[in-house]
Amino acid sequence: MKVRPTGVIPPMTTPFRKDGEIDFELVAPQVDWMIGAGVHGVAAGGSTGEGHTLDHEEYRDLMEATVEAVMGRIPVIAGIIVDSTRDAIRRGKLVRDMNVAALQVTPVHYLFKPDDEAMVAHFRAMADETGMPIIIYNVVPWSYLSPALLTRIMTEVPLVVGVKQSAGDLKLFADLMMMAPDKLIYSAVDALMYPSYTLGAHGSIAAILTAAPHASVALWEAVKAGDHPRALDLHKKLLTLWNAVIADNLPACTRYAQMLQGLPRTYPRAPMPEASAAQQAAIRKALEGLGALSGARIAAAE
Repeated sequence: MKVRPTGVIPPMTTPFRKDGEIDFELVAPQVDWMIGAGVHGVAAGGSTGEGHTLDHEEYRDLMEATVEAVMGRIPVIAGIIVDSTRDAIRRGKLVRDMNVAALQVTPVHYLFKPDDEAMVAHFRAMADETGMPIIIYNVVPWSYLSPALLTRIMTEVPLVVGVKQSAGDLKLFADLMMMAPDKLIYSAVDALMYPSYTLGAHGSIAAILTAAPHASVALWEAVKAGDHPRALDLHKKLLTLWNAVIADNLPACTRYAQMLQGLPRTYPRAPMPEASAAQQAAIRKALEGLGALSGARIAAAE
């Protein structure tokens, strides 16, 4: 692996127009906003980016636009959310000649869960066929992988270099950190970034980072500096924002938070609804609490 991405890595929203098509010209403004906030990498095509709705050509073009906009300044991680080994390999091959640091791959997310042997074989085939580093995005509730199985996959398939551990169970996160200390373990426990970092997370890839990148970077830096009073204050304010955006239309709420902070308006892809009036009010209030709607952004947390 040429680069071991660590730190705050927001999963970008995909800039859909109202008609559902991608406005590729709006990829660069989001990238520049993220980099201006001090993030350490970006991910594209993940769940926050509604990657499950992208066809292969859109996926390729989105990743090309993202890599071009980043211009080598920070690592880019390519999300893959599909339901077969064949499709996962195909998407990996579409981006392997781009300047992409790793693939972020969900287990299959349809109804039928592969057994452990099939899951290992899935990731082994991806590694063999693409030759790319893989981060398992452990998020699918009915296909959730245990710390033991995740550790087995990383041991048996060396190109599986890490895990993005989602859901809200911090004990499973802590177990995984202990069982795979040499691997890259990212937190996607959005409500609990602060304790995730204190447990030794190598970074984070989560929607809360996308909704509030400046405060998220400040939290990471506060923990690294041992400034726990500041970290706890930021945690509380970010948790308020998370409580405002967490819903079945999370990507829509996340993009609304971005719009309030100056990014152009974009839309979720149908049938996902936009943020409701109540959600919009809660998001605005939470961002005000972070100072993100004034020029100072997180000054209110200091």
